[in-house]
Amino acid sequence: MSLSVEWIAVDWGTSSLRAWAIGADGQDLDSKTSDQGMAKLEPSDFEAALMSLIEPWLSHEKIDIIACGMVGARQGWIEAPYASTPCSPQANMITAPTKDPRLNVQIISGVSQAQPADVMRGEETQIAGFQKLNPNWDGVICLPGTHTKWVQMSAGEIVSFQTFMTGEIFDLMCSSSVLRYSVAGKGWDQDAFGTAVEDAISRPEAMAARLFSLRAESLLNDLPQATAKARLSGLLIGAELAAARPYWLGQSIAMIGPKAMGDGYAAALAAQHVPIIRTDTVHMTLAGLNAAYSQWKDPKWPAQ
Repeated sequence: MSLSVEWIAVDWGTSSLRAWAIGADGQDLDSKTSDQGMAKLEPSDFEAALMSLIEPWLSHEKIDIIACGMVGARQGWIEAPYASTPCSPQANMITAPTKDPRLNVQIISGVSQAQPADVMRGEETQIAGFQKLNPNWDGVICLPGTHTKWVQMSAGEIVSFQTFMTGEIFDLMCSSSVLRYSVAGKGWDQDAFGTAVEDAISRPEAMAARLFSLRAESLLNDLPQATAKARLSGLLIGAELAAARPYWLGQSIAMIGPKAMGDGYAAALAAQHVPIIRTDTVHMTLAGLNAAYSQWKDPKWPAQ
C-alpha cells in the first residue's frame, strides 16, 4: 500500500543519511537510512544519493524536503551560510539545486559565533526540537558527542555556545597514542571514572601528567585496562567540565544525546549535584525538522 506522504525530513551527517516520510498529521510513516554521508559524496552526488533512498515515497507531485546537518556544509550539497548568534536555532534555510522537478529541498543553516569563534551544524535542529517540546524553557543544553557542545538558551534564542573536542581526543588516544596499549579492554570501572572526574575538575592543569601516569601504572603496577580506560574518560570529561563551569554551575541543564555517550556526562554532573533533563537525539532531531517545516510553510518565512 502506498504512503500518503506530505513532506520528507532528512538528517544528513558526515557518515550517514537518514530520511523520514511524514504524513499530513506530522507523524513519521516510514524511515530509511544509508551510509551515504557527506564525507563520501561530491556536491553533484547528493541528489542521486537522496533519490536512491526516498524514491518509493515520491509521486508525480512536487514535495518539500527539509534537511539538516552536514549536507549544508561547505563540502556538502550546497553551503547554507551560518546564522550568527544571538539567533533562533533555525534562523535560515537555503534551496538546494535539483534536476528532478519533484524535489524542493530546503537545507537548514547552521549557527556560528564570532567570539570565541565556534560553529554548529545539525545540533541547531536538535535544539529546535527540544524547544518545540519544551516551550518557554531557558537554560543550558549539553549535546555530548565527538564534539560536545554547551549551548546557552534564552527567550528562544541561542545566546552563546562552546564546543569541546573531548570525544575525538578520547578516540584518538585510544587508537593512536601510547595509551592504546593500556586501554584496549572492553570493561569499565565506574569508581575510577568518578575519581578521575573529580581530580580533573579540581586540577585541570595536571591532566597531561595524569594521562601519562595511566601508561606508567600499566607498566609498573599492571593497572587493569578497564580502570585505565575509565580514568582516561574521566580525566577528559572532568577537564571539560572545569572549562565549561560557567555553562553548568547553577543552571538548568538539558542533555540531548545517545545514552552511551551521555551516561558519562550525566554521572559527572550528578557528582557535582547538577540535575539534568535527558532526551533522545533522534526524537529531538525529528521534532526539530517538524518545527522547521512549520516555519517553511509560514507565509511570513523569508525563503532564500
